[in-house]
Amino acid sequence: MEKKDVLAGLAALAQETRLDIFRLLVEAGPEGRSAGSIAEALVVAPATLSFHLSTLTHAGLIVQRRESRSLIYSADFDRMTGIVGFLSENCCGRSADANICIAVCAPTPDAANTEKTTARPRCGC
Repeated sequence: MEKKDVLAGLAALAQETRLDIFRLLVEAGPEGRSAGSIAEALVVAPATLSFHLSTLTHAGLIVQRRESRSLIYSADFDRMTGIVGFLSENCCGRSADANICIAVCAPTPDAANTEKTTARPRCGC
């Protein structure tokens, strides 16, 4: 993935409503959600939602498809994985081998709340 694509994705997510939309669509999985369902879940006006969906689509983070009269939006998981991969490439100064990176830099459970994780690497590097 090219740096400009990563920057476009991160810039699109650097806004509260767009981040909420993207996380909602990640949660929905490949089935996605209709624009109306997104607006209802996040209490966003249709015109505002349209603007944010357009920004996320332009950044390549979400895709849209038509089902009958509805537009369905879903996260582009390949793009998301590409951005995360770009950010974690050569983590801790080690090989870009994903198996090594996962073992070394994987999030660890937060001691105060086992449901949360921290981004702190296990290796302490």
